[in-house]
Amino acid sequence: MRKSYLFTSESVSEGHPDKVADQISDAIVDLFLSKDPEARVACETLVTTQKVVLAGEIRGNGIMDRDGNWAEGVREEIEAAVRATVKRIGYEQDGFHWQTLDFANHLHPQSAHIAQGVDASGNKDEGAGDQGIMFGFACDETPDLMPAAIDYSHKILQAMADDRHDGNAPFLEPDAKSQVTLRFEDGRPVEATAVVVSTQHAPGYDEGEKRDELHSYVKSVVAKVLPEGMLTEKTVFHINPTGTFVIGGPDGDAGITGRKIIVDTYGGAAPHGGGAFSGKDPTKVDRSAAYIARYLAKNIVAAGLAKRCTIQLAYAIGVSQPLSLYVDTHGSGTVPDDAIEAAIFSIERLGGLTPRAIRTVLNLNRPIYEKSAAYGHFGREAEGDHFPWEKTDLVEDLREALEG
Repeated sequence: MRKSYLFTSESVSEGHPDKVADQISDAIVDLFLSKDPEARVACETLVTTQKVVLAGEIRGNGIMDRDGNWAEGVREEIEAAVRATVKRIGYEQDGFHWQTLDFANHLHPQSAHIAQGVDASGNKDEGAGDQGIMFGFACDETPDLMPAAIDYSHKILQAMADDRHDGNAPFLEPDAKSQVTLRFEDGRPVEATAVVVSTQHAPGYDEGEKRDELHSYVKSVVAKVLPEGMLTEKTVFHINPTGTFVIGGPDGDAGITGRKIIVDTYGGAAPHGGGAFSGKDPTKVDRSAAYIARYLAKNIVAAGLAKRCTIQLAYAIGVSQPLSLYVDTHGSGTVPDDAIEAAIFSIERLGGLTPRAIRTVLNLNRPIYEKSAAYGHFGREAEGDHFPWEKTDLVEDLREALEG
């Protein structure tokens, strides 16, 4: 790979319309998994001016039967979860308000033909919920073992959102985007050459002293997030470069589940198989296999086996065994890549990376997903039930498998 170059990644806030849709979809996943850990969920969300629309296929005990009959009270719980999510994000605007928005629920039963291929029966193990390729990645650019540009982009917006929720930045509104360009020398990030932050704001913060206050605030947040020395006198800031940003969120632009897959993963620093995560229960390998791939890649780097690692997995719908496992340490590995592949399959508790084994290893059949739907699914702190794919508890297993 090149030693000297510029690389850019972007992030969007929890109030970005596509992220509002992602969080609503995952709030529904969490609601259904809390009722039935084996629930099947494929929930898509559309948000626009004063409207939220749900559509998709579902199945689960205490939720909906195969004929499309809702369990008592569930429809009301769904609407309550939607409104609570919008309220938590902070939308109480004329164009999008948690309390007064119009809500439509078009969820319906899962296709019986999909169910017969995915469900375990007789001697048949649970199959993958769909075909596809999934990637995981880790590198040693940051303590989170994430690519630096996306890591910093996420953390800028997370810090701004925390200040907004805490009342420390009352001029901020929920919708925002960030973008960080880094200069790399000898493959390491050494300088931020450009930082872009566009944030929805209260009226009046686009000119004069209030504009200066907003710009000064954003620069102070960036300075706290980026490591010492990364900002220099050459760093170019673009803060709200279009000027006024009062109308935002779903009122400014429609949002749909699954449109920010690069923001959700590695900011373009690694491949993406194309599948979105939010709104899907963990039998869908778009989600669960991407999580286990990140888990494997992160543990490989954490074990000192490589400085960079890309994992690819491939599945066929209804088939339990992965079609392929590919490990690429980009020339940074301390052992051959094919030896790492063999080690992964030799670790008994990984169960051959079947869909059910993945769900068991990471304990994914829990309502843990709404928290992942903003500020990236990866590079987050594994705490309590959340982000189990960020744990580094496979390090010793990998080392022992390679020694054996």
